[in-house]
Amino acid sequence: MAELTPIERAMRTFDREPVDKMPFFTGMGMVLAPPIKERGWPFPKVHLEAEKLAWSGIDSARYAKLDSVVIPYDMCWESEALGNKISLYEDSEDILYPTIPHKNWEEVEQVEITDDDINNIMQNGRMPLIPPAIKMIKENAPEIALGTWQLGPFTQCGQTIELDRVLKAVFKKKDLVTHILDRFTDMICTIVQELQAAGGDFFTLREPGVAADLLSPRTFKELIMPTMIKILSAWKGNKKCFHICGSTDPICEMMWDCCVQSGTPMISFDIKNDLVASRKKLGDEAVIVGNYDVFNLPCREETTPEEAREGIRTNIDGLVDAVWPGCDLWPDIKPDNWFAIEDEARTYKAGPTPAVGRL
Repeated sequence: MAELTPIERAMRTFDREPVDKMPFFTGMGMVLAPPIKERGWPFPKVHLEAEKLAWSGIDSARYAKLDSVVIPYDMCWESEALGNKISLYEDSEDILYPTIPHKNWEEVEQVEITDDDINNIMQNGRMPLIPPAIKMIKENAPEIALGTWQLGPFTQCGQTIELDRVLKAVFKKKDLVTHILDRFTDMICTIVQELQAAGGDFFTLREPGVAADLLSPRTFKELIMPTMIKILSAWKGNKKCFHICGSTDPICEMMWDCCVQSGTPMISFDIKNDLVASRKKLGDEAVIVGNYDVFNLPCREETTPEEAREGIRTNIDGLVDAVWPGCDLWPDIKPDNWFAIEDEARTYKAGPTPAVGRL
């Protein structure tokens, strides 16, 4: 039997169809330092030009032997498009992602997302770079699955006003927060549809600001679930994944309910999640991914390649259906550790997983 291409392997995973070996990919940030250094590009530049965004993703995916390339990388695109200025740290030689040093809105009462903001969001800030970058990736790396992602409305709100203000307002000004989240949700749905139309193969909805160590399960059910279902439903078809960072054990069943109601087969967890317990709760229909440590295994100086392998064995023993990180990959990897991770992912326990069989 001929080996599947990366895009075939990734797409079949969403379809719960048998694959040739363990899928090894991500739906979150995955730009890596070695390929960028090979091209001589300063890290800030990959966030500013469509061509560099595309090729940094392609180079990173091929270097790391990932089944996916995912763009963009930083979390400031939408906030910038709504009028906030970003800092790129262009004078620093360290790996620093863009941030919003000063947010135009200081109180929740100031937050205003207009119809024009929603309708024209893809024309503002750096957002116009993403569709041509998607096109370049599809033309130059058609063998790799192309993923894109969006932050959920609660976390997006935290990129435009300090998150602690939003968390406080959940309890004191719930109706206002609900209205704000509805507006962000409409904006995100517009972006999701544009990214799919541009040629994205799959989509990940990420809502790290609503983990159980930040919001109660009851608040998650009442305030967050409706927005998650609406956004996931905006991506047509089933090539989509729902991810929450932080503590998710108390809410994993509600997360899966969001997936079921929106036709989303894949659910992703961070390192705080008990994968074995989640599998028991969700059953074998859920395509469960995520959880391996994105810093300690591939990047931490003291971690040996064998220790990195052991971390991946633990991850696979957690009954995941694809080896997929718990969050964005940190760019400054140790190559020996990374290649040990990839090799272990592909070769450890070659048989089927709970939701995905083997050819």
